[in-house]
Amino acid sequence: MQDQNLLIREEADHSLKEWREEEKKALELQTLVGELRFDKAVELMLFRKPIYNTRPSSLLSHHLFSLHYTQQKLTIHITYAIASAIARIENLAPSKIDIGKLALDWLKDKKDFNNVDEFVHFKLKNFIGVDPKNGTARDIVLYGFGRIGRLAARILVSATGKGEQLRLKAIVIRPKLENRKEESDKRAALFLQDSVHGEFSGFMQVSEDGDEFVINGNKVKLIYASSPEDIDYTNYGIENALLIDNTGVWRDREGLSRHLRPGISTVLLTAPGKGDIPNIVYKTNEEQFDRETLNIFSAASCTTNAIVPVIDILKEEFGIDKGHIETIHSYTNDQNLIDNFHKKSRRGKGAPINMVITSTGAAKAVAKVFPDLKGKLSGNAIRVPTPNVSLAILHLTLHQSTNLSELNALLKNASLSGKYKEQILYSTNTEYVSSNAIGMNSTSVVDAPSTIVSEDGKNVTLYLWYDNEFGYTCQVVRLAKHLANVRRYIY
Repeated sequence: MQDQNLLIREEADHSLKEWREEEKKALELQTLVGELRFDKAVELMLFRKPIYNTRPSSLLSHHLFSLHYTQQKLTIHITYAIASAIARIENLAPSKIDIGKLALDWLKDKKDFNNVDEFVHFKLKNFIGVDPKNGTARDIVLYGFGRIGRLAARILVSATGKGEQLRLKAIVIRPKLENRKEESDKRAALFLQDSVHGEFSGFMQVSEDGDEFVINGNKVKLIYASSPEDIDYTNYGIENALLIDNTGVWRDREGLSRHLRPGISTVLLTAPGKGDIPNIVYKTNEEQFDRETLNIFSAASCTTNAIVPVIDILKEEFGIDKGHIETIHSYTNDQNLIDNFHKKSRRGKGAPINMVITSTGAAKAVAKVFPDLKGKLSGNAIRVPTPNVSLAILHLTLHQSTNLSELNALLKNASLSGKYKEQILYSTNTEYVSSNAIGMNSTSVVDAPSTIVSEDGKNVTLYLWYDNEFGYTCQVVRLAKHLANVRRYIY
């Protein structure tokens, strides 16, 4: 018994020693991540998750996501070797590189290469010795500082790096208080600590006069104005800026054109646009619109961005004869906390205690992106008592039959490579629930264990989780980078 107890203690000590060594290696990887970010404008990701400023234990946990794609566990030693090889490359263009995806490729193909440096050079050959893909850094103005505005500010300042892409210069706020400093402090408090998305992991300071935020070194002017016409942005040193309107107050060309003031050259709406406003799902239809001649765009809705990438993949692979889209959507700010008058049916009932059947424009929005699906899709929505994360259920009749393994394999591969690798995440987690998707930067998460295929292979049901706040805002920022011509090379 004494020998057995000794063995147990030795095994426990060995396990703890191994963990400490892995944490030390994770810290070394963090150093590489920081150097690449600030010295070469190269951002490293791990299965789509940002890893800059991540705790070592969290970074090690992120490696477990590899089990969604392969039976072999990915280790910190492999990703560190990949990152080190990237750091040794001369003349690497500004880029965003997923070392998780690279590591999976290395495990699969390493027999074909002499060493990891040769492998990484081969995979990133199109990024080496080429001109930067991005143009001149563009100023960004956020019009409104609500749910989407605050998340957009977090994303923008966290991704500033060397400042070669988007630079947040100003936030426009409709004044609520007479005391400017008091109002700025209150808005800063909402930014710093969010009830859903947690604490902002960075530095923020409010100026003494309440007219400026300093966020991770970014000086951001606070412009208090009641209407767009009140502002001349050049007075704040802002030129050729892209303005992101996240208020939803104006949705047509006449209203949004009010933002085209001195210093603003492009407007992006974070809601479905009306009339002739281009509604864009980034990576699907952005190339259909000329960003050189047009100056007002819409990023469509969170639901549209969640479902369009998956629908596009299925449409191209199998064809879609018809279908129905049901969204189980978290309640939103336009609903009432308690029962009260609302101009729309049912929405007057208290959002935290009721499921509310309502309409959605998702089906019509999909038909705008894919005209060949016009009249083939229907849609509806149910608002439910959760503050964030929604679920889109796609019931589709395919033109060509498939089976469960083929369908899930198609979506798994799409999440790793192809044009939608930033938009789709693939999960095999049988314990996945809505809170798992909080903070996901993809537009949707395919819940693979829930996929259903009929016996004849023609009728399929897919479940797509999406963070209708953060995930959508990440997509808005991607579109903003495209419109501003500051996108980087992406692996």
